[in-house]
Amino acid sequence: MARLKEHYKKTAVPALMKEFSYPNVMAVPRVERVTINIGMGEATQNPKVMDGAVAELTQIAGQKPVVTKARKSIAAFKLREGMSIGCMVTLRGDRMYEFLDRLVNVALPRVRDFRGVSTKSFDGRGNYTLGIKDQLLFPEIDYNKVEKIKGMNICIVTTAATDAEGIALLRQLGMPFRSATPGAGA
Repeated sequence: MARLKEHYKKTAVPALMKEFSYPNVMAVPRVERVTINIGMGEATQNPKVMDGAVAELTQIAGQKPVVTKARKSIAAFKLREGMSIGCMVTLRGDRMYEFLDRLVNVALPRVRDFRGVSTKSFDGRGNYTLGIKDQLLFPEIDYNKVEKIKGMNICIVTTAATDAEGIALLRQLGMPFRSATPGAGA
């Protein structure tokens, strides 16, 4: 079993039940899935760029990503319907917990001048979205084989009903949220 999943069951669930006084264990919010998305706008000019993004996302997620295609043509962006413009992967179960464990304990601490992630990226229903500027934060990526720095969006979908429950859940799972100190621009 994944280390973070075990931590969730043994530590986070009792703490959340105490904090929000849920009627039973099934009412406690949990992480449902994690989606990782890389948008490659420059793939319209150079389709070869897509291969690198797919390979790197496969290494990071441990699962082959789906190539996303343009839904409609936009002349200003030189984009035709059906062109490859990105790749994404949805993680569930043990792979999801493994990825979250690596994200929280390995990748995020490698960010230069890291003070924590913002609590303002919740959507009102307990889901959290995080943007990462480069893929080199993950130790699986070989620095010498990287042709281009690619950013990615990581969306953590939870069963929490409110942002407060979502923050409490992710904090229990070790997500390093920025401490809101008065006077400091968060």
